[in-house]
Amino acid sequence: MDEVLHWIDGAPVGSEDGQSFDSLAPASGEVIANVAFGGAGDVDRAATSAAAAYADGRWAQLPGAERGRVLRRMAEGLRRQVDEFAALETLDTGKPISQTHGEVEDAASLLEYFSGLTEDAVGSVYPQKPGFFAYSRRLPYGVVGAIAPWNFPLVLACWKTAPALAVGNSVVLKMAEQAPLTTARLGALAQEAGLPDGVLNIVHGDGPTTGAALAAHPLVPKITFTGSTDTGRAILHAGAEHIKSVHLELGGKTANIVCADADIEQALAGTLFTSFFNAGQICTSGSRLLVAREIAADFVEELARRARELRTGDPADPATDIGPLISAEQRDRVTSYIDQGIQSGATVAVGGAVEGGTNGGGYFVRPTVFTGVRSDMTIAQEEIFGPVLSVLEFGDEDEAVTLANGVPYGLAATVWTRDVGRAMRFAERIDAGIIWTNCPHHLTWNVPYEGFKVSGLGEDLGRESLNTFTQLKVHYLNFDGERIGWPAR
Repeated sequence: MDEVLHWIDGAPVGSEDGQSFDSLAPASGEVIANVAFGGAGDVDRAATSAAAAYADGRWAQLPGAERGRVLRRMAEGLRRQVDEFAALETLDTGKPISQTHGEVEDAASLLEYFSGLTEDAVGSVYPQKPGFFAYSRRLPYGVVGAIAPWNFPLVLACWKTAPALAVGNSVVLKMAEQAPLTTARLGALAQEAGLPDGVLNIVHGDGPTTGAALAAHPLVPKITFTGSTDTGRAILHAGAEHIKSVHLELGGKTANIVCADADIEQALAGTLFTSFFNAGQICTSGSRLLVAREIAADFVEELARRARELRTGDPADPATDIGPLISAEQRDRVTSYIDQGIQSGATVAVGGAVEGGTNGGGYFVRPTVFTGVRSDMTIAQEEIFGPVLSVLEFGDEDEAVTLANGVPYGLAATVWTRDVGRAMRFAERIDAGIIWTNCPHHLTWNVPYEGFKVSGLGEDLGRESLNTFTQLKVHYLNFDGERIGWPAR
């Protein structure tokens, strides 16, 4: 793929001003594509196309069952091209090839799930006094501006667009500039599946220019964003002038709590997975290990041994466990946090060094485990978004809950215990939208997903997400002719 263009009104197009940027392979640092850079004019073209497509009703007024068939055909298209999409995702993001095949399947199954909900945003009927009838309907916003991140590009592009399309919206999608390749294919795939021109538009570019233009565009009344909390704040500000409805899925600092009664083997495997899968570049990554003091020494020793054995290297090699970070900027950000951890007095039990990549380049960081961490340290408070784990010890449930809740984030938490009562107490007391007991990162599309505190606003996934992408209209009907008697004389 030498050139990546925008997808606007059913066709690939370059930027109005001719601007572009290079997309780099994280494993080597080499240029893999030249990508059109979307300015305000390109965003305006995409938003105008989406608004026109919504207004003419070719999609919004299509029966829900017909919309569902189009989404299913999109899923079928992904499955037919699974090898191609997986290879592109590995090249573009540095994810191990053993992982990206599954992510293409996940994107397809997500489209299939929402294809079955195209007639579910129906509203309600409300009791009234005799002679009156009241009902509500859930209606599309019209145009949804979707801004998706780079850590799971194809899955999150579908995550952002599938429910919006299912209920009849048109979409302008802005993919993260670090990972545009698979999303660039999504427009053509949707067109082949029967999606009308203009219903899905894709504009490439960065956050300060392209994303900001989309968030502020007057023809885009709804914004959905997944990414960092700082960027989420900026999007709220950008949407304020037009009083946009803004949906945010933001950062996290997940507590991974290992109790003394846990299945230790499963807790070790699960901790390794939640800490270092996808090189720790997951908003729900269990980047804080809270371990019961009486088992901490042995647990951490074995965890460090296993972390040391993880294979970091060429993502095209099926034996690779961990690929590179997404960019040089992200690598430098992560290593700066490692430096801060050392300077603040924490101890590196394993990792900490930057590795070379294929062809002598690449953005690799070894899985890193810090011990001797205090809750007030920067590495225990801020989202690092890399393979860096902070270990904290606790004495009892109260202390574990205090540590778990002692950060600004509230996206998720994981608990390892055999005691169902303890699991329920933790689930009640931890301030997070998702609690996993003995099953980190377990997600199914039919269960809603929402963060607490600075981790987000509004619901993703499940039937609940249909409310995110629709607005409520109510109708009161006086059908029995009751007369209005005002003023009373």
